[in-house]
Amino acid sequence: MAKWTAKHEAPEPLEGPVVATITGGTILWFVLFLVQVPFYGWFADRDLAWWVWTCLAGAGLGLIGIWYVRKRDAAIKRHAAAQAAAGPDAHPAA
Repeated sequence: MAKWTAKHEAPEPLEGPVVATITGGTILWFVLFLVQVPFYGWFADRDLAWWVWTCLAGAGLGLIGIWYVRKRDAAIKRHAAAQAAAGPDAHPAA
């Protein structure tokens, strides 16, 4: 079987409001959890209690995600500031 080679280069990754996106998703997971909690008995009777716990897990993992993307965003800004301070003819770090 022949090795696969790309026909063109991969596009640059999209950058956007990552912190806001992750925060919004985390809030959505937590709201879904809060909406389902009063109906826990209904979910448990139908062996669907995992839906409730999935929403709580999504909110918890979202908190980790918020921490991560805030650190990432700060590191990107620090790097850009360092590059700007170094001047236009500075070599990028490898």
